[in-house]
Amino acid sequence: MKLTVKKYNYMSDRLIFRKLKETDWESVSKIYQEGLDTGNATFETNIPDWQEWNSAHIKECRIIAEINNTIIGWAALSPVSSRCVYGGVAEVSVYVSSKFSGQKIGTQLLKRLISKSEENGIWTLQAGIFPENKGSIIIHEKLGFRKVGYREKIGQMNGIWRNTILLEKRSESVGIK
Repeated sequence: MKLTVKKYNYMSDRLIFRKLKETDWESVSKIYQEGLDTGNATFETNIPDWQEWNSAHIKECRIIAEINNTIIGWAALSPVSSRCVYGGVAEVSVYVSSKFSGQKIGTQLLKRLISKSEENGIWTLQAGIFPENKGSIIIHEKLGFRKVGYREKIGQMNGIWRNTILLEKRSESVGIK
């Protein structure tokens, strides 16, 4: 089965970015499920309900990409620890509908998420990405993330041990410079 990719027209389609709301959850969870279905987006195997997802993500750092009132992608930050010393460190999540892959939506979402993180006092962003997810690694590196580690066989997925590449970005305006 061939996937049809809908290209948006920069002149006629209205691409906007806005804060993610609870009423967006149905659309957001469908895009999240697309990521899970690839097997290369996350170790998660099930989509959480809104309450669980909401409590695990930083409220001020959630963004929606929308074209003509249709949600096509989202990005959010989650704290890496509840310990106060890590209060300025967050993990990045960026998901784009497969119908809009390759159109720089992920790059635009991540760029806005970086800005939003700095507005909210976050000095370090991190991402753990499967090596097979080359597009995500490229986007992160393009926006200033650097590879800081390789986690070999860090977790199992469907009985297979998986590796991740750990990337991080230090803020140039928040925290130690």
